[in-house]
Amino acid sequence: MYGSDKVSEDAERTAFRKAEKKYKLYYDDSSKSSRKKKQPKQVDLSDVLDFKSILDSYNQNGQLPPGIVAVECGFKSPVFLLENHPGFYFIPGALSMEEQSQWIRESLTSFPQPPNRTNHNAFYGPIDDLFNAVKEKKVLLEEESSIGRLDLGASSCTSNEDAHRWKFYAEDIATLRGKTCKSVKASVLLRKLRWCTLGLQFDWSKRNYNLSLPHKKIPDALCLLAKRLAAPAMPIGEEFQPEAAIVNYFGLGDTLGGHLDDMEADWSKPIVSMSLGCKAIFLLGGKSREDPPLAMFLRSGDAVLMAGEARECFHGVPRIFTDRENAEIASLDLQFSREDDHFFLEYIGNSRININIRQVF
Repeated sequence: MYGSDKVSEDAERTAFRKAEKKYKLYYDDSSKSSRKKKQPKQVDLSDVLDFKSILDSYNQNGQLPPGIVAVECGFKSPVFLLENHPGFYFIPGALSMEEQSQWIRESLTSFPQPPNRTNHNAFYGPIDDLFNAVKEKKVLLEEESSIGRLDLGASSCTSNEDAHRWKFYAEDIATLRGKTCKSVKASVLLRKLRWCTLGLQFDWSKRNYNLSLPHKKIPDALCLLAKRLAAPAMPIGEEFQPEAAIVNYFGLGDTLGGHLDDMEADWSKPIVSMSLGCKAIFLLGGKSREDPPLAMFLRSGDAVLMAGEARECFHGVPRIFTDRENAEIASLDLQFSREDDHFFLEYIGNSRININIRQVF
């Protein structure tokens, strides 16, 4: 799912791949001093569509760039459509600051909780209370069945066939174990969290929904929000039914390669995609990787809908901006002002979260 160097030579030559490489984060290695902090190479962003600027201009004089249509759908701002990409909808500032704060918190605390699956499941099994373990500076240790376990200060984090093979321990207790077992800090696990799945669970190895996997229903509040946002793209007289969601987590240098979301039964129903945290570049291509993609900024609180023909279009995220000047998340600071909120602020200050919700059947 995330960016990889393992791309065929043919794929390297496609228009979509060229755009990905154009906007990807590269560092300027002209400085020979290893003591200096690496600086990102400058990128020409003049061709990136900026719906925030378009909205400001539209509110001032009612004018829009060629090929863009504004539709009033009951949101605080108009919904923008692209004439050359039927089924694509952009809702700038769709989420209030309070909603952004709420879903950032949920994405880091409750969403990665079992039975929801994450990218860590394959190696560690289900992990309980990862974010709390970060706050408590805990360490995940591999429990060896051949020796007695240290129950003091341990918290169970697995429930598969290797039940309790990995446990969280306080840092001082973990130190006592020395080098007798494998260990990883909770903070490292959080930074390496790449995705989690809500509702019906997606099987990445088979690229389909595995209905036999245990799962919990998507939270009611998230369902209501998704239904409200999906309304402009829904067939007349029908209501969006959220059945599954994938939450993507991006850190510095992370990318989401060009792909299609094609595992749902009815493509007339939209995928509802919400952006949280640092600003990103989103690429919207065509039905072939040879079609030159359109680049646009995604900011915290923006929502995108892809339905109908747009579901057949390749899309991806080649870049997020984590520097304070370009991330554009200063307004989130006030939402995380409680005493223990600095953990959330520290994370989202250089990360992006994307929640995309789907109707599977």
